[in-house]
Amino acid sequence: MATTTGETRADTSRPASLQLPGIVLGVGMGGFVDGIVLHQLLQWHHMLSSTNHDRIGVKYYDPHTVSGLEMNTLWDGVFHTVCWLAVLVGLAVLYARVTHNRLRVWTSRVLWGWMLVGWGLFNLVEGVLDHHILGIHHVYEGAGQVWWDLGFLLLGALLVAGGYLLQRSGQPFDPNAPTARPAARRA
Repeated sequence: MATTTGETRADTSRPASLQLPGIVLGVGMGGFVDGIVLHQLLQWHHMLSSTNHDRIGVKYYDPHTVSGLEMNTLWDGVFHTVCWLAVLVGLAVLYARVTHNRLRVWTSRVLWGWMLVGWGLFNLVEGVLDHHILGIHHVYEGAGQVWWDLGFLLLGALLVAGGYLLQRSGQPFDPNAPTARPAARRA
């Protein structure tokens, strides 16, 4: 699965890959979509809104009380900090790997495909761990919550598959190739 994009590093003849920076950026961005849309805009859940002391040894923090909402907001902030750090790391790795034509990288299907894979991996790992194993929150709590959680996992699987196919359809990218310039217009 270690597909490369065809770009070469300045110090070696081995192709550089957009896989790692794309996946890390996708994890961070997917986390931001989850946190902003589900935690803040829709307010369907917070990080600890379904905690159960008996299952994992964490006190229940009811998000409908002031003290519970304060604790959930704190943990939402920790979650967003991890997402922010993932985006920074992804950008740093991307910057280090692509030495020329950086602007062209952002139009690469390969990078965007790997970012979708990262977002899907975020959904799969976070969904299995937080929704099913730890049970600290669910996508939408209440009747039918298992279907919302399974839908979240299905979305993650579709993002991984779609992102993988998108990056495979991308053109090889050589950051050292000269940038095409528009032809000069005659007067």
